[in-house]
Amino acid sequence: MATTTSITTTYAGEFAGDYISAALLSGNTLNRGNIEIKPNIKFKEIIKKVATDSNVIKDATCDFSDTATVTLTERVLQPEEFQVNLELCKKDFRSDWEAIQMGYSAYDNLPPKFSDFLIGHVAGLVAEKTEQNIWGGVNGNAGEFDGFTVLMAADSDVNDASNGSETSFTSSNIVTLLSNVVDSIPNAVYGQEDLKIYVPPVAYQAYIRHLGGYGANGLGAQGYDNKGNQWYNNNASLSFEGIEVVYTNGMPSDHIVAGQKSNLYFGTGLLSDHNEVKVLDMADLDGSQNVRVVMRFTSGVQYGIGSDLVLLTLA
Repeated sequence: MATTTSITTTYAGEFAGDYISAALLSGNTLNRGNIEIKPNIKFKEIIKKVATDSNVIKDATCDFSDTATVTLTERVLQPEEFQVNLELCKKDFRSDWEAIQMGYSAYDNLPPKFSDFLIGHVAGLVAEKTEQNIWGGVNGNAGEFDGFTVLMAADSDVNDASNGSETSFTSSNIVTLLSNVVDSIPNAVYGQEDLKIYVPPVAYQAYIRHLGGYGANGLGAQGYDNKGNQWYNNNASLSFEGIEVVYTNGMPSDHIVAGQKSNLYFGTGLLSDHNEVKVLDMADLDGSQNVRVVMRFTSGVQYGIGSDLVLLTLA
């Protein structure tokens, strides 16, 4: 049975515009290179971890003597398979104001402008869901894989930052919570060039408001650069104590993650699969008036060393 399609538009002269969809979350974690991307994984990839004693230097002797223990462990990055399947009936579009674009034959086509729009819209929805899965996906839910916060919460090696019993991010508590995250970063990781603090939109907004002078421990009534709540231009990058603060729109609203970009991995088969949407006219195959929209891809995440990561979870 075809996917239910509701045509609620009205004819009002020649169509001269483009279809407009609701704003979609862009997959900024991948688009902006905020984690490592590992393509061309057909089944699984093993991430090797090397650990040694903290002090490998010993007093010299005339003989060869092991100065440390080297331990090799591994984590598995195994992308899962996902699909998008939609079916539309061309008959539903004959009464719409794009009917003329379908042709005059009874063997008509899906309106080309709508076909183009649908391809972009489906690809955008996949980007949005993938962004959410990367950080907060739960493998038990349909269309999801375990995200970083789920994997980290189950790993005792990950450093847990104090939440101060806070239940939400506000302009009054955000600096304290970010400080708790920084305090939990291991010494060997602190100061690394690719160290980042990944925050959800609500935490990012709270930090911007705090810097505008509206936090309990703010910068005065006029805030940063004496501009009050006008200081942020929506493009400037933020940092906290010298560490980049990354706006992560797929992050669950009750978490903050800190770690090196090089320790966080997204795995997939072909990256192009995430942008390939196939539109199949079924008329020549089964004689129907249906058009199918198909998309197939694989996705998954994993990190290397849990003890180099910090997770803050609100109470």
